[in-house]
Amino acid sequence: MDFAGRDKASYVRETFNQIASRYDLLNTLMSFGLDKGWRKKAVKVVQAKPGMRVLDVCCGTGQLSMELAGAVSPNGEVTGLDFSENMLEVAKQNTSNFANRDLVSFIQGDAMSLPFNENSFDGATVGWGLRNLPDLKKGISEMARVVKPGGYVVSLDMAKPSWPVFKQIYWLYFERLVPLMGKIWAGKSKAYQYLHDSAREFPSQQRLAMIFQECGLVDTGYINLAGGVVAIVKGKKP
Repeated sequence: MDFAGRDKASYVRETFNQIASRYDLLNTLMSFGLDKGWRKKAVKVVQAKPGMRVLDVCCGTGQLSMELAGAVSPNGEVTGLDFSENMLEVAKQNTSNFANRDLVSFIQGDAMSLPFNENSFDGATVGWGLRNLPDLKKGISEMARVVKPGGYVVSLDMAKPSWPVFKQIYWLYFERLVPLMGKIWAGKSKAYQYLHDSAREFPSQQRLAMIFQECGLVDTGYINLAGGVVAIVKGKKP
């Protein structure tokens, strides 16, 4: 993947700063409106319950953070962390009229070095974020570090569909139409080309579950969504 002479972290930050204002719209369009249901499923997998404290890494515009807040209400807490200041600004706007807004706080930070003590959270999620990290294992290990024993680390991200024909159609859609949609609705076809390229290079759901295990998590596994186009990968801190 070509980062035009920049390291991956700075490229990703600049890319998401550029597309922040249209990110939610494009997500809905690209997923045909299925993304909200996928986030609800991820919240169930992380086993978020009332009173829990949950971390949402690479929280972006706060959509998953808000789903988590609904699950931990009325007295829980959700912390959303992201590298991109523009994405965080949109997240704050999204939660300004949100019923559980008092349960959600957003901070700018680096997923490679989470600014929290060990065993600080009851669970941790990351939605479409792991593939943007410069060191995948380090990012997963950091999430595991800050989760309490018995808590889950859960990733929701693009995956590798395996159905014949459907697989080819999916990658053609992602390679040709997604950048075009990004150009039309966000004016940033290059940024959405990165989304395709990063999804191509991201490990399969089977491999990612193994990486979770290599990072010390147990009860690892994955759930395919939309025919394996998207997958939830989970692991529990022993």
